[in-house]
Amino acid sequence: MAELANRWPPAHGVDLRARQQAARELLLAQSSDWPFILHTGTSPGYARRRLREHLLRFSALHRQITQEAVDETWLGQIESLDPLFPQINLDYWREE
Repeated sequence: MAELANRWPPAHGVDLRARQQAARELLLAQSSDWPFILHTGTSPGYARRRLREHLLRFSALHRQITQEAVDETWLGQIESLDPLFPQINLDYWREE
């Protein structure tokens, strides 16, 4: 995520949306819910599926952003799945 926040010039439009969604996916993948659910065994299949989905989405977004080929339709679909942190700030990942 730091690479996406630091490597390119300031983002606008679809590029900004894609970078913000990548940040959301990373935070969602890092949620403490998934290890807790896996440890307790309450719904391990669900936790594995959600963790995998967030990591795969982050990877796909990273690839699309670095190749400058963001699929705006798909981006809109995944933005609507977990609409948290609507104004997520990429500065948190920027190196000074």
